[in-house]
Amino acid sequence: MKDARDERRPAGELEAAVMAALWAAGAPLTPGRVQTELGSGLARTTVATILTRLHEKGVVDRERQGRGYAYFPVQDAPGLTARRMHTELDRDTDRETVLARFVAQLSPGDEQHLRRLLEGDER
Repeated sequence: MKDARDERRPAGELEAAVMAALWAAGAPLTPGRVQTELGSGLARTTVATILTRLHEKGVVDRERQGRGYAYFPVQDAPGLTARRMHTELDRDTDRETVLARFVAQLSPGDEQHLRRLLEGDER
């Protein structure tokens, strides 16, 4: 018999799965609909809690639907990744060093792409 803890997944993994379902839907989804789309055996209350947390973080917005809400992403996956990068950068007081180390670890192709972006040539 499996222990309940065996079914637990990290919050970040659950949030990512919920976001993937919202992006794939292309329309606002209720917690029950997200639960159906995930098909992972998560309780509807768990899905509702994840959606509420994502709303509090500003990652999703919601609109009234009946007595509850339907949720939709505020930005696409690349936009969310950029937001996370900014959040990490804001956590450190030595931005210059963080940026220098980030750039130093870029692949040559990424470095060239970043250089083009910074120069305003967004091909």
